[in-house]
Amino acid sequence: MNRTLRLGVGAAIIGLGLTAAYVAAQPAPKAKVIKVSAKRFDYSPGHLTLKKGQRVVLELTSRDVVMGFNLPDFKVRGDMIPGKVTRVEFTPDKTGDFTFLCDIFCGSGHEEMHGRVTVVG
Repeated sequence: MNRTLRLGVGAAIIGLGLTAAYVAAQPAPKAKVIKVSAKRFDYSPGHLTLKKGQRVVLELTSRDVVMGFNLPDFKVRGDMIPGKVTRVEFTPDKTGDFTFLCDIFCGSGHEEMHGRVTVVG
């Protein structure tokens, strides 16, 4: 390998190494934190608007009894326990309207306990 070619290859390797170091040093995008509380038969908020590709942390709490939060289209699930915060994290990878629901029986209005997530591009 001639000297010019070796120097060119060496410079390319150094450049790639510096680029990789720069990318690795960038902080991860900040997650959007949303507090979701529940009481019998109602979520608050009942409608969430999210951005495709933006990391989301849901902080789930219950104000009265043990309930569930299930967003099956994104495989997101968490128990909502009175006095405790449950954090679930995900990144929406598709746009549209999706339903979340309570998946722990919480009384006679349980079947109507649901909300909506809208993911925009």
